[in-house]
Amino acid sequence: MFKKILIAEDHESISISVQKTLEELNVPTVDYVYYCDDALSKVQKSIREKEPYDLLITDLYYEDDHREQKIKDGKELIEEIRKILPELKVIVFSAEHKSGIIDSLFTESKINGYVRKARNDSKELKKAIETVLNNKNHLSLDLKQDLKNLNSYEFSDYDITLVSLLSQGILQKNIPVFLKNNNIKPNSLSSVEKRLNSLKEELEITSNQQLVAFCKDLGII
Repeated sequence: MFKKILIAEDHESISISVQKTLEELNVPTVDYVYYCDDALSKVQKSIREKEPYDLLITDLYYEDDHREQKIKDGKELIEEIRKILPELKVIVFSAEHKSGIIDSLFTESKINGYVRKARNDSKELKKAIETVLNNKNHLSLDLKQDLKNLNSYEFSDYDITLVSLLSQGILQKNIPVFLKNNNIKPNSLSSVEKRLNSLKEELEITSNQQLVAFCKDLGII
């Protein structure tokens, strides 16, 4: 079992729930912080004392309060900690459900596990810790299916750029101007129209507004 775990969670009630789960696993040392800056400080101190943490369990979003923070969210926290302790295992424990965001945590932030805050999340968190301990990544079956569906759409960077521009209120007919100014190809109006129509056909939706809403729900824009 992990010997030293750090919990970064700004909701005290959830922190207590996590604490009970770790007590059941007989983890010797568990530290808790409510702010991302404090989590980074704890990790830095553990390295100086040559007793680094084995696992970080962090929320993804943190509420603003009276205390100013340099690190605003869990993803940024993971990035900062990876710079000084790259071998640290990381589990994200969050209410976030958008497939695109969860997928990016694995592909970009290289997390080891994701547990969604929901019914029976304590059991799922316990399972995640045991899985990550065995050097495997953890994701619940329902979220795995969501990511599989996301990846089946195969959105390219070009697709995401087009939909992002639409979401910003840029008219379809004006998108080529942006593409040309940023040296993005293909950048003709016919190419833009063809690709957007193809996306809508693949997704079985009829308007650009629906396309934007769909991509927002997935979390890719």
